[in-house]
Amino acid sequence: MTPRLDMIGLVVSDMAASLAFYRRLGLDVPAGADEQPHVEAVLPGGLRIAWDTEDVIRSFDPSWTPPTGGGRRELAFLCDFPAAVDALYAELTDAGYAGHLKPWDAVWGQRYAVVLDPDGCGVSLFAPAEA
Repeated sequence: MTPRLDMIGLVVSDMAASLAFYRRLGLDVPAGADEQPHVEAVLPGGLRIAWDTEDVIRSFDPSWTPPTGGGRRELAFLCDFPAAVDALYAELTDAGYAGHLKPWDAVWGQRYAVVLDPDGCGVSLFAPAEA
């Protein structure tokens, strides 16, 4: 049997803050999940995304410590059109989330921006450049 990617897992320090961020990005996170130690949502196409608190990870890996330095994990969200990248970046930064790279026209033919989730992980917003 060939393994297949089934779930992306995120370790979070504040479940409610993380879920609020990803809800703003349009993920259908179950209602009432903010106080749970483990939360899952099914994405279009069946891939799952899960959030676990640091305590959950330590429950089966007592030696786990939060990584330092960042930049090793990033999620990317496709927007419908270039102006949507700008609008979503503005919405998130206006809501208090940290902007990392303001929207720009990338040399690879996309409108691109990066914001940081509550744990400091990069989240790319992108759309194909208009012809």
